[in-house]
Amino acid sequence: MDRAHGKQDWAGAWLDYLKTQRKLSDHTTAAYGRDLRELAVLSEGREPAALNHFDIRRYAAKLHASGQDARTISRKLSCWRGFFDWLGGQTELAANPVEGVRAPKRARTLPKALAVDDAVQLVSTPARTAAAGSEPAELCSLAMFELLYSSGLRVSELCGLDLVFRKAEAGRGASAGWLERDNAEVVVTGKGGKMRRVPVGKAALAALDAWLAVRPAPADGSAALFLSARGSRMSPRVVQQRLKQHSLATGAPMHVHPHMLRHSFASHVLQSSGDLRAVQEMLGHSSISSTQVYTALDFQHLAQVYDKAHPRAKIK
Repeated sequence: MDRAHGKQDWAGAWLDYLKTQRKLSDHTTAAYGRDLRELAVLSEGREPAALNHFDIRRYAAKLHASGQDARTISRKLSCWRGFFDWLGGQTELAANPVEGVRAPKRARTLPKALAVDDAVQLVSTPARTAAAGSEPAELCSLAMFELLYSSGLRVSELCGLDLVFRKAEAGRGASAGWLERDNAEVVVTGKGGKMRRVPVGKAALAALDAWLAVRPAPADGSAALFLSARGSRMSPRVVQQRLKQHSLATGAPMHVHPHMLRHSFASHVLQSSGDLRAVQEMLGHSSISSTQVYTALDFQHLAQVYDKAHPRAKIK
């Protein structure tokens, strides 16, 4: 009982249940306790069983108006929902008042893309780093960076590329992706096992040729296009490390990861062509909605150009 008010302490009983029966950690239980105390404040001390669906919706709206983000509100609703599920087994609760109440939609964050000049400088500037201190390793890195930006590949697709197509053999599957140098294309297997062909630009082809001129035979017996210092197939983690060190060495305006080059590819092609469907095909998106996020990046670019160039844009 809540001695101060003569009420059953349902919140305390549920937290005790979580701790002793569900074996949740003290940290998690304490977090749930804070969320329930906030519910008590919002409901001005009303009995939990007296709350209804419209009350919970109003409380969620208040949380949003107070500046709490969608993720935080979603977490609190989840806590309250669990509490009322449990309470329904302890009392005659008509329905869980949190069911059907959703947090505000989370603001969709735009992917980060480099400016055109920054992207070109990044992928075309040699920079010896600790990870790529020898010439073959450096040429391999530059070829990978150029290809990521040239063709918008995922880092897993890049690492899965073979020098040429290999048929399935005993104990080895067929190539998931490969370079077709004469056609200036790469064939890759994307999400859902969907294969696609993507063009490779002249700068990337030149970087690939420079790498292939010094590429040793793979030590692991594969036909991998890109090799680690040990001669085995390149891993996504090593690509990330090399690109990070390369971006720092070349003075990039931000920390660059492989997917940022994919975003930059998509944004820059869309800025130049305006062809959303073509960008969708090259990225391997199954839905056009996944590609449409780059139209927002394109609009941001246009807005920046307008703000800098239009004679009336700077008037306050």
